[in-house]
Amino acid sequence: MSTLIGMLVAFLIVIVSIAYGGPLTAFLNPPGLLIVVLGTLAVTLISFPVIEIISVPKNIWDLLRHGQRDPSTEAVRILKLAVDARKSNDIHELERGLSRYKDTPFLVQGLKLVVDGTSPEEIEAILRRESSTVAAKHMRAVDFLRRAGDVAPAMGLIGTLIGLVRLLGNLDDPSQIGPAMAVALLTTFYGAILAHLVFIPLATKTENSTSEEVLINNLYSMGATSIRRQENPRRLEMLLNTVLPPAKRVTYFK
Repeated sequence: MSTLIGMLVAFLIVIVSIAYGGPLTAFLNPPGLLIVVLGTLAVTLISFPVIEIISVPKNIWDLLRHGQRDPSTEAVRILKLAVDARKSNDIHELERGLSRYKDTPFLVQGLKLVVDGTSPEEIEAILRRESSTVAAKHMRAVDFLRRAGDVAPAMGLIGTLIGLVRLLGNLDDPSQIGPAMAVALLTTFYGAILAHLVFIPLATKTENSTSEEVLINNLYSMGATSIRRQENPRRLEMLLNTVLPPAKRVTYFK
């Protein structure tokens, strides 16, 4: 939500600034938009397979929507689960409670491995590989966004050069100077807007959310492994705090 709010506020600031100086239509130039938007997409297609580009919006949306969990809250959640599992000492009870964690598929996967009697070492290895695969998928989205952020200003510069060439070629026709100058200036503007208000901020946000997701998945993995080993939850609390940032460490047991 903060990502969407930030982008809307940034665009609103730009729009209001433009509106104070004159009509917004003065900043609408279809040829310039065509050069920057479609040009950026076309050039980015050279670097990435089409199937990856198609999946990027969904990957980013899923990550930004589900990747906002608080590590401390998830650590406490795991500790509660470990305490309940130790008290009941019944693997079937753990299996019946899986539906409570359907909003965290990675944790459910770890608990299913526990229920299936998978060894702690194998649980840790499987979940580590799964976490790495998911992180790699998200980082491809980051690569795409950063590439698009590099290309957009370049396409703006190309549009500027096209406008200047048209301008210099029609100096004897004053009616052509205005449109050519509009393309020259507005394509640079569009490229800067796309790069610095859309692609680069989204890339940074996606990268940060990916790091947070990896951390939380690591907590889930440690919790599932500890439950499988039937360890004391107090020891699990100590282990979780070793990977949590100092400001996010938890004190569940007094």
